[in-house]
Amino acid sequence: MSTISFSEIYTNYYKRSFLFVKSYIRDDMMVEDIVSEALIKLWETSKQETIQHPQSLLLTILRNNTLNYLKHQEVRKKAIETMSSKMVRDLDYRITTLEACDPQEIFSSEITRIIQDTLQSLPGQTRRVFEMSRYESLSVKEIAEELSISPKSIEYHITKSLKALRIALKDYLPIFYFLFGA
Repeated sequence: MSTISFSEIYTNYYKRSFLFVKSYIRDDMMVEDIVSEALIKLWETSKQETIQHPQSLLLTILRNNTLNYLKHQEVRKKAIETMSSKMVRDLDYRITTLEACDPQEIFSSEITRIIQDTLQSLPGQTRRVFEMSRYESLSVKEIAEELSISPKSIEYHITKSLKALRIALKDYLPIFYFLFGA
């Protein structure tokens, strides 16, 4: 194939190329893109070298471009399915935990025991600061004045307590946030 104009390539090969790619891909716009790229590549190659079998080269280009597109779609589909299955599992988990949330049992003996055990495991001052903050509803400033320690120390002790409770109540996190607002 000697140097040939793009319009000649387009006229000779567009329709059959379109039909070939269309047999694998249902999206007409994508088919047009793949065919156009292939025709341009054939034309650019014909400008640089003599092509003995242009139809064979064009078919190879179309095949490769179509395969690349389909493989990309397959990867994309699998990623969406993976995300969807994770989202479904997450949604199922949320529904299950919300259905299991019985307001009558929020203060059940199990949760109360976990909270008490966790608070008992804390150092005395940390436990006292937390109890003053959450059970006596005192502000950081009020606790600092009463215990004669800095507000930063109060914040440290509260944070330490909440972290310990968060770990101990990991299976009850929504309830934890409701009870302690942290």
